[in-house]
Amino acid sequence: MKNLALIFVHLACAAALFGTACSTPAKNKLQGNWLAKDGKGKLHITEKAFIMDDTEAEDYFVKGDTLYTSYQGNQPYTSFVVQKLDDHNLKLLGPDSTAMEYSR
Repeated sequence: MKNLALIFVHLACAAALFGTACSTPAKNKLQGNWLAKDGKGKLHITEKAFIMDDTEAEDYFVKGDTLYTSYQGNQPYTSFVVQKLDDHNLKLLGPDSTAMEYSR
């Protein structure tokens, strides 16, 4: 009975760790309205759309630390590297190696 309890505890801990490791909190932190720190630009990210400076919405997906956008699924993708992301700050490295800083 003691071994069964230990096995159950280990399986419960493994399930909790696996669930935490496989979640995608980065995408959830990205979502929202962002304002450029220089005051010249806006960024709106929803679950499915990436809208920069009130242009047309683009589809996007996140892979690792890179955000890929495309207009209506067309390729090639435009890539933005997420250099810093927390609840209040976002720093993106654009496709032309330009750093863009946003805050909420």
